[in-house]
Amino acid sequence: MSEERPGYSLKAPGASGRSLHLPGLGPFPPVDEHLVEPEVTRDEIIDGRRVVAFPAEAPHADQHDRLQYVLHAHVAPGYVSAVDLLTRFDQKSDFASDACVRREGVDPQTGRRHLEDLAFEVVSVQREQNVSEKVPRMHRRGVRRIFAIFLKSRQVCEWSPEGQGSWRPLGPASSIEDSCLAKPLAVAALLDAAAADDAVIQALAAKDNPELRRLEDAARREKGRVEGIATSILRFLEKRGIAVSPDQRQEILSCADLDRLDRWLDRAALAATADDILQE
Repeated sequence: MSEERPGYSLKAPGASGRSLHLPGLGPFPPVDEHLVEPEVTRDEIIDGRRVVAFPAEAPHADQHDRLQYVLHAHVAPGYVSAVDLLTRFDQKSDFASDACVRREGVDPQTGRRHLEDLAFEVVSVQREQNVSEKVPRMHRRGVRRIFAIFLKSRQVCEWSPEGQGSWRPLGPASSIEDSCLAKPLAVAALLDAAAADDAVIQALAAKDNPELRRLEDAARREKGRVEGIATSILRFLEKRGIAVSPDQRQEILSCADLDRLDRWLDRAALAATADDILQE
């Protein structure tokens, strides 16, 4: 949600007076040479018009949180994700996307941070006008791809600059593939909490996350121990000549409780029947 706030003066283009010229796009001020004070005000400037970025209601806030959660996990090495990153998009525009991905470090051509490669907007009915004004300016500045999550329709779209520009819907089973991402980002993960958790785990696995690898190794070791104890119980009973039915064998082999398996192993030395071992 936002409101216009008239009656202000734009800052000068910058203390240095510098601007960046991109071929075919015209002159642009540095991305971090701002018209408003970051971290001091909620104000943004869109084509010379000052708007106020208000706090969100639950649907918007929840969606923003899920977007940040999923996007951060998917970012490829060499890139960084950010939220509410204020960017000077042109001489009369200084605003932030809800979330974005950019190359990490400093752009050697400008000596400043890199411009966003991907930008994401969470769009409520109240924000549709502002977003429709922001997107063409982001595109002209050089943001490669721009996505929107529309709350009312629960739809994810990508901006297409063809013609007058329009939003292209992405199917719920589709994915966003890009060199900025370690693996394709499932559209469903942006709309559903359970799908978001699954996508984050898969993205961490794709990046060979050390902690996830440690947990997987520990799980494999525990599984190996479980299988080893179950096999030992069956071999012990076999050597003692104690009959084990197919159902009892399956119960022993399918048990994943180490404490229970240890109890069964202790009983296997004295039990007269397999039932004596398995009784709890």
